[in-house]
Amino acid sequence: MTSWLNWCNFESAVPHATFEVGRPPPTAAIMDSRVENAVYDDMNLYITPESFIIEPNGGAEVLVVGRHDKVTRVQPASGGHLANLRPTRRICGVLGTIHLLNCNYLLVATHRLFVGVLNGAVVWRLAGYDIIPYIPNAFQRKENETYLRMLRQTLDSKFFYFSYRYDLTNSLQRQRQVAQSRPEVSGLLQSAEQRFVWNGYVLRQFNCDKMEKFQLPLVLGFVSINQVEINGQTFFWSIITRRSVQRAGTRLFCRGSDEQGHVANFVETEQIVEFNGQLTGFVQTRGSMPFHWHQLPNLRYKPRPVLVPGKDHLAACTLHFKEQIRLYGNNVAVNLVDHKGAEGELEATYARLVREMGNSQVRYESFDFHSECRKMRWDRLNILIDRLAHEQDQFGVYHVFDDGKLVSTQTGVFRTNCIDCLDRTNVVQSMLARRSLTAVLQKLGVLHVGQRVEHASHIFESIFKGVWADNADLVSLQYSGTCALKTDFTRTGKRTKAGAMQDGKNSLLRYYLNNFADGQRQDGIDLFLGKYLVNDSEGVFVPSPLDSKRGWRFFTFPSVLLIAVAMFMISMTYPAEFNTENLLFMLFWGAMIAVSATGILHFGVEFVQWPRLILPICFRDQGH
Repeated sequence: MTSWLNWCNFESAVPHATFEVGRPPPTAAIMDSRVENAVYDDMNLYITPESFIIEPNGGAEVLVVGRHDKVTRVQPASGGHLANLRPTRRICGVLGTIHLLNCNYLLVATHRLFVGVLNGAVVWRLAGYDIIPYIPNAFQRKENETYLRMLRQTLDSKFFYFSYRYDLTNSLQRQRQVAQSRPEVSGLLQSAEQRFVWNGYVLRQFNCDKMEKFQLPLVLGFVSINQVEINGQTFFWSIITRRSVQRAGTRLFCRGSDEQGHVANFVETEQIVEFNGQLTGFVQTRGSMPFHWHQLPNLRYKPRPVLVPGKDHLAACTLHFKEQIRLYGNNVAVNLVDHKGAEGELEATYARLVREMGNSQVRYESFDFHSECRKMRWDRLNILIDRLAHEQDQFGVYHVFDDGKLVSTQTGVFRTNCIDCLDRTNVVQSMLARRSLTAVLQKLGVLHVGQRVEHASHIFESIFKGVWADNADLVSLQYSGTCALKTDFTRTGKRTKAGAMQDGKNSLLRYYLNNFADGQRQDGIDLFLGKYLVNDSEGVFVPSPLDSKRGWRFFTFPSVLLIAVAMFMISMTYPAEFNTENLLFMLFWGAMIAVSATGILHFGVEFVQWPRLILPICFRDQGH
């Protein structure tokens, strides 16, 4: 791991108007707003008995956070606050503050890793943090340690990204729209797209004016920035993936839509090209099917997805696409789920809802991925891409010159989903991105007329496949807990038996995590995002959600199963000779194994590790 100290002075050591040799400067409009909205990148943290004091290196102001009164204020650095004080440590960002049991905690970034330079601004990945109690010697209840573990589990993710001078939460097109529609906005957090700010809740808890330059927004997802060469022309090709906070969660605990039309696993991915003073951006989205359905874990390998009864599915779907049209323009909903079985029922519902909406700005395109590509015939995906080609050409890309001259905007988006919005979805998104990239590079003059990007450079083709496979893995890790399936096709362009075997391993690991580990991971997300607020009276005057109790079956059935297996093995191993008595003994314990295993599967939901802070609504409706 690269230490933050190796990087902490990188940006402050380089004048903001200076860029890498041969690298185009950022567009003028975006650059002006970015310098004005820059966040402090290198700071000293002073900890006194009364307050936390955060001093930017070379800054004219300090941030003072009261440890007792919890009042946060920005004051001039010349006020004598730091006289005779030595900094406790150096930090590279203020992430927020959060209240747990009987105590507030300050969250700061302590280490960062260099990712790359995007449009003249450095992008970093969070590599270390600290959670500092306001009152260190206060009485700590054991439940607080559980909350801290949940918080650390979320922050320990290796996929938080940030920049001090570039708005990672907004696409290039939205950045321009914000600069034009809200020129008075100052600070990255204030101009950020709140759907993608993962520490937005903990930053807002400061409730302090004029601290914009101290508030560092975090994006959860994936960022890859690459300098590449094709036909002797050098350009920068980048991928930014942003996960939404609006219905965030883990794979089987977070499916479908909520009442507001927010869907699970909603992710925006932007492909950016920087060449010769020009910028282009191509945006795609993915998200769970936008109506009320769930797929609760129950120890079965593949729980059956079902519609939630009594819900207004059309209202949820309508609200979702109304918002998507406002944000992205026309939508092509690409559905890759199976047309048979339980997935087929969801597919039929989705198709019916889009028809009933009757919105001319939404087109539904269904493609049975598994059926069409069975027997590893993945070349048949070109059938789908050909169906989408006309609309992709119509939607275009965002294209702007460095002087702010606008060439084109993207007028629509492909919204792709499968059952998880992971494996099949990423394959199709990478193919759409490749087709867009070919058109963009031909337009910029990097590719010759008629030349395709996959044939232009073997080196770049390897980079392209690797980056999109990495994107698949990281999005999958954040949602399901494992790397993506089918990435052998993304990395190599073909399906392999070794890749299928690796998919089998990942599927088994997903089964374990989704049934026995994701409950606490979901709790950590809900706690960090402010979906659950800790009450100081928990466990004293009101019940604590951490005191969840298991029924008698949770202990009885596994105990009987273990004893039965042990006795069965002893009966087979140790008798000198088999007789009727031994056979009956083995039959008895074999029957006990069958009965206890059947009981565990029948009452599977009682053995799953469920979230404790916020139970899924459909699970609460069942009386659990």
